[in-house]
Amino acid sequence: MSKWMLWMFLTLLTGSPLLSLGLVLVLILVADRFTLQVLPSPVRLLKRFQRAGHLAGVILTNPHERRARHELADIRVAQKRYAEAVDILKPNLEAGDEDVDTLYLLGVAYLGAGDAQRGELLLDEAQKLDADFQLGAIHLERGRFRLKRGDAKGAVEALERFCTVRHGSVEGRYLLAQALARAGRADDAKRARELAWNDYAVAPRFQRRRERRWAWRARPSRPLMYGAALALVLGLGAAVLSRMEPTPRSRGYGRYYNEAPSAAGLEEDVGE
Repeated sequence: MSKWMLWMFLTLLTGSPLLSLGLVLVLILVADRFTLQVLPSPVRLLKRFQRAGHLAGVILTNPHERRARHELADIRVAQKRYAEAVDILKPNLEAGDEDVDTLYLLGVAYLGAGDAQRGELLLDEAQKLDADFQLGAIHLERGRFRLKRGDAKGAVEALERFCTVRHGSVEGRYLLAQALARAGRADDAKRARELAWNDYAVAPRFQRRRERRWAWRARPSRPLMYGAALALVLGLGAAVLSRMEPTPRSRGYGRYYNEAPSAAGLEEDVGE
């Protein structure tokens, strides 16, 4: 309803429904970028799509190109196309690539594809090679997918390790709060959400930009405040629209003025 009112208001200002629809979409994208960041970035999606197409062509030409396979699998994991990532990267492992990057990425792909046993095993092997790989990324992915599987206790264990390794991670503390809540530890979950927001408040600007959506999820009252402000603006716009509508008298006059005289009326004028 609010988006429809905004569209009507912009249509009145611009005089073009299609232009107004485009402006509404732009406003939604801009608002999402500065708040929850639920919608993906169109520019990033386009670049990723182009790069994935190029890498797929390279692999089709040379199936043994391991770097292209690794990069394409990374893109597919980011797109949450985990089963494709497994098929793309598995030949690298079979060819002898047992480095921590390959084991970690393939483990995440297996977890996303629903094969928790193989995914956890590969992450175990990656952890043996580098326990603090990418500042605890192994623990973060373990906790994320354990939380999705409903393993709240295992998720708490992994996410607590992650928060110990990577201090100030808003995402890690938010996911930890979710796991604690599912484990029945409501007070600890509330404390974790507060810590997530505090870490966000004191973080540098570049980090706040990257973790804004997790901070806003940790404190959902902030989006509600912005929603109330938007509703107020739309309400004022609707009030302006109602005042700008023509009155019944002016509508009747306009109708009478625009009506063409009937044939009977013309005959009476001629008779006179």
